[in-house]
Amino acid sequence: MLKLKRYLLQYKKHLIIGPFFKWLEAVFELIIPLVMAQIIDVGIAAGDISYILKKGGIILALSFTGLCFSLICQYAASRASQGVGTLLRRDLYRHITRLSMPDIDRLGTSTLITRMTNDINQLQVAVAMLIRLVVRAPFLLIGAIVMAMIINVKTALIFIATALAVFAVMYLIMSRTVPYYRRNQSKLDKLSLLTAENLSGNRVVRAFSRQREEQDDFKEASEDYAESITAVGFISALLNPVTSALINLAIIAVIWFGGIQVNAGSLTQGEVIALINYMTQISLALVVVANLVVIFTKSAASAHRINELFETKPSVEDNNTNTHLIPVKGAPKISFVNAGITYEGNVAPSLSGLTIDIEKGETVGIIGGTGSGKTTIVNILARFYDATEGSVLIDGHPVKDYPVSQLRGKFGLVLQGTKLFHGSIKYNLTWGNPQADDNDVARAVEAAQASDFVYSKGLDDTVMQGGKNLSGGQNQRLAIARALIAKPEILVLDDSLSALDYRTDANLRKAIRGLDKSVTVIIVSQRANSIKYADKIIVMDKGKPVGIGKHEFLMRTCPVYKEIYDIQSGVTA
Repeated sequence: MLKLKRYLLQYKKHLIIGPFFKWLEAVFELIIPLVMAQIIDVGIAAGDISYILKKGGIILALSFTGLCFSLICQYAASRASQGVGTLLRRDLYRHITRLSMPDIDRLGTSTLITRMTNDINQLQVAVAMLIRLVVRAPFLLIGAIVMAMIINVKTALIFIATALAVFAVMYLIMSRTVPYYRRNQSKLDKLSLLTAENLSGNRVVRAFSRQREEQDDFKEASEDYAESITAVGFISALLNPVTSALINLAIIAVIWFGGIQVNAGSLTQGEVIALINYMTQISLALVVVANLVVIFTKSAASAHRINELFETKPSVEDNNTNTHLIPVKGAPKISFVNAGITYEGNVAPSLSGLTIDIEKGETVGIIGGTGSGKTTIVNILARFYDATEGSVLIDGHPVKDYPVSQLRGKFGLVLQGTKLFHGSIKYNLTWGNPQADDNDVARAVEAAQASDFVYSKGLDDTVMQGGKNLSGGQNQRLAIARALIAKPEILVLDDSLSALDYRTDANLRKAIRGLDKSVTVIIVSQRANSIKYADKIIVMDKGKPVGIGKHEFLMRTCPVYKEIYDIQSGVTA
């Protein structure tokens, strides 16, 4: 948790004010039993009503003032805890957005969400308790023992023995519960994963009538989490009754020995009552300390998980210099030089031996079977992943030399699994270029063959999360229009025409080429007809390029391409 203290130090004023006023409240609370003893020994013993009322007024004043101090502390604790949570959540989210695709894949979305929500909430609770109770509880505990010793040293030994016994019980219980907390957070990650998968894949679950199986899986994970929580709860539940039993035994001992000393004349009845009050304060302070141990133990586990995330460095390092790279004169727009990549955890490369120059304004098609490495080419080009062999250059510079913002600014990407966001159609269209005017939107929508449904619905019509209120083809066309509005230098369509009919596909490709002759277009497709007229076609098979050239050349020289084209054209041997 110390690694996160920089957030807490931004609220130094609240860290001072809160504990100080809580300390004042505790001081007043320790004074009240002494005033009560005076009421009993003087006022009640003498039957002096005015004295009783006077001292009673002092108790009320002390209580009211303590309440005011407590409210000030509560305000400081709330401001600091919520502020720390806000800053931490902001920085953690910013850090997550800087992580590269391999890091997101490795960590998993569910654990990122859990750490952003549950773990940070746990730290907020710890900050609030730190300000409110860390000073008060120990001060009350020590103060009550000191006050008891002032009243009677022999009886105060009961207080010390009780405190030591309770601390021993707390240590035994906490030492057995601490290991559970991190495991519980991991099990909560699993629950989050199942929830996210089932909700996002709800249509698939229903399509295959897998509701019962998914419910059973969730029930199993939920019960496992519940059993773990119950186990730690069972152990923790022993704390309060054991503590209560020890305190009650101590109170009995105080009354017993106090009564003996009252008879001997070394204690007054009021002092015995004061000692009992102090013992009660000690019991409450010990319970608070026990709860603080639980809270800080959970928070330590959460802090470890958050620090682990902060310490995760992006595997794709950003060149954070302000250098704006200028295209090298005469260099191809895109160059792959023996480029390849082996994904983390894989033995065999997913792509290897790709060498090709793509000139500015060319249209390049990429085709191949499933898992042949088509999308991998896009991944290393846009630097979602770094090539592990060879090099990838844009405008004569290695992609690793570009600041990520400049590199990605060159692209208009329409990737597999089109993603739209909740908001209006216009909001989604101008995602990559918020300054786009209505003419830019109109041209892009028309080129993407989306005019029919966009203008019938209206630009202000709402798109549901993930574009669930639109068809697959409508989603793809909006995504293509969004990429065009960004006015990219390189337009990448990664299997993003699959939901379009052949006529719309052909019209869209024709419209794209008519927009700007300087735009380099890369089309990844399963359809040979979609890339038939490309300037260059890359044929992929098992992670390797097995043919590069125009359609006619590949039909003569590349069996893989010829087989794909013949099958899709209905030509049989």
